[in-house]
Amino acid sequence: MMQGVVNLRREATLTVAVGNSQRQLQAIDTVVDTGFNGFLSLPSAIITNLNLPWSGSDFVTLGDGSETFFDLYTAMVIWDGQYREIDIAESETEPLLGIALLYGYRLQVDNVEGGIVKIEAL
Repeated sequence: MMQGVVNLRREATLTVAVGNSQRQLQAIDTVVDTGFNGFLSLPSAIITNLNLPWSGSDFVTLGDGSETFFDLYTAMVIWDGQYREIDIAESETEPLLGIALLYGYRLQVDNVEGGIVKIEAL
């Protein structure tokens, strides 16, 4: 089980360890975004700092229905105690945790300031 917290802006958050193939890790505070069907989005500064390899580009549909082009990078995360290779979408917003990473897990949010965010395997 993984645990996060609801922040002052009423966002469900979780800290995720993200790294490169040499397992250089950085703790990243993410916001759970159930409208984002990718794994994680990170700003370019973090991608550069971790020296993540570019893996391609793809069109992504945003919450307003518009499409945009994202560069994708390959990263390792520690997810539920295990190393897992995932795609990272480069985006100059706060880091987002998407539904692809939550697939096969239950998300439970006590939606009050300071509430517990629980993610556990199904």
